[in-house]
Amino acid sequence: MPHPESYTAYAFFEKDGDLKKLTVDWKDPQPDEVIVKVKACGVCAGSSLTNSDVLPQTQTLMKTALPRIPGHEFAGEVVAVGSNVTLYKIGQAVGGGWGAGCCLKCDACRSGKFVACQLHIAHGTSVDGGYAEYVTVREEGVVRIPDGMAPEIAGPLMCAGVTVFNSLRQMNLAPNDIVAIQGIGGLGHLAIQFAVKMGYRAVALSSGPSKEKDSLQLGAFAYLDASKVNQAEELAKLGGAKTIMLCAPTSDVGSLLGGLAYDGILCVLAAALTPTPIHLFSLVPKRLSIRGFPAGGPKDYEECLEFAHNFGVKPLVQTFPLEKSAEAYAHRSTARYRAVIVTE
Repeated sequence: MPHPESYTAYAFFEKDGDLKKLTVDWKDPQPDEVIVKVKACGVCAGSSLTNSDVLPQTQTLMKTALPRIPGHEFAGEVVAVGSNVTLYKIGQAVGGGWGAGCCLKCDACRSGKFVACQLHIAHGTSVDGGYAEYVTVREEGVVRIPDGMAPEIAGPLMCAGVTVFNSLRQMNLAPNDIVAIQGIGGLGHLAIQFAVKMGYRAVALSSGPSKEKDSLQLGAFAYLDASKVNQAEELAKLGGAKTIMLCAPTSDVGSLLGGLAYDGILCVLAAALTPTPIHLFSLVPKRLSIRGFPAGGPKDYEECLEFAHNFGVKPLVQTFPLEKSAEAYAHRSTARYRAVIVTE
């Protein structure tokens, strides 16, 4: 397939700097690589990690060398494959998420826990991501997209979607259990949909009335506005949530624990980098647990995409052309409910 001599991307050139246009020379794929023509790339709040120093720097490949192209929620089609690639073909609809590959040698990889690979090879931090016309992906990091799924729908499911999908299905929930979703944004609006389609009762937790209508339309059976009610007390009146999903950073985690049912789990998906005070004894009487979950691996992504495609789970998106990547990035936390960069 013909390819350009160069292509356009948007990258961070310096720490705490702004996104700027970058012209990238075309490079043919290495034997185990796939080149994807990007059609859409979701804009996650996690993209801010690209030009900051907050990520662990213990592994060489985790260090973010600038300039770096962010973007870990991309969807498009294969335009070139390396000589050793056997799983993908030109023209196939594929994408990628946080996980850009693994070493296959560390203890985590040898145990099948590829998402915990000690090298932490990630799109947008250790390797370039999808704020670009093209992105090069290691074969083991490529994700198949179901036929007929629009790229702007598939993109956000590669991070926001799989994060809530993969954690929900590991919470030991039963049909009709209450799942409370704190923070109705990029993750939260998808968490409502996944929870409902999985057979749970979703309760939306937010502050202020602005997200109530959307939450109920997405399937939540109740909306608890922290500016009007004590959310933990109201959850307790409903019988308690088997899981509270933290889908947006909050410093008020401790007050939510009272809303959990016996053996309930506080599932941490989004968190601030500052310490969060919790009285540990509050976990004891009801055997409560606190668990964190990463997004998952490529197989988890594919299962998320298939579920979403089969059951009608769709992100609500605001689209921006590639040349407005900086504007899309500026809307990463305010979009209703996911900013998405589209290239065509």
